[in-house]
Amino acid sequence: MSDKICVGAISGSFGVNGEIRLKSFCADPETIADYSPLTDEKDTRKFVISLSKPVKNGFAASVEGITTKEQADALRGVRLFASRDQLPTISDDEFYHADLIGLTVLDVGGAVLGKVHAVQNHGASDLLEIIPNGSSDTVLLPFTNAVVPTVDLAGMRLIVDPPEGIFNE
Repeated sequence: MSDKICVGAISGSFGVNGEIRLKSFCADPETIADYSPLTDEKDTRKFVISLSKPVKNGFAASVEGITTKEQADALRGVRLFASRDQLPTISDDEFYHADLIGLTVLDVGGAVLGKVHAVQNHGASDLLEIIPNGSSDTVLLPFTNAVVPTVDLAGMRLIVDPPEGIFNE
């Protein structure tokens, strides 16, 4: 498991005074500011964030040291990370997306189906994006108790009961 968890991303500038558009990946989006300073993926830059106001698809925010639109635009696409120990403790049936990526996916009979490539969420619920063995395509599985009855982080695996035909078996 990674010590860093992606909690948001900068999607560009907001206005002309150096503010950014910030997309939060936190369960409570406003809590992203509580984890400041945040870092980039390589842990080479720190970002002290202050939220200004909610805007469409996120927040307008200021970043310490960023004072122009051009500086804010240059940060577009930067993913923001917090240290795992800064984040709240989660229950046994909750998982950070970063902990699921890379897990081996097995069916209920023990056959290896593939690996978790990503976790998607388009508003309704989480979807596991899985790369099946021997394929470059991906399949999406709903991350529900019915489809994913077992998450074994220690064993680095998921046990799934996928809908018939999804893995073209």
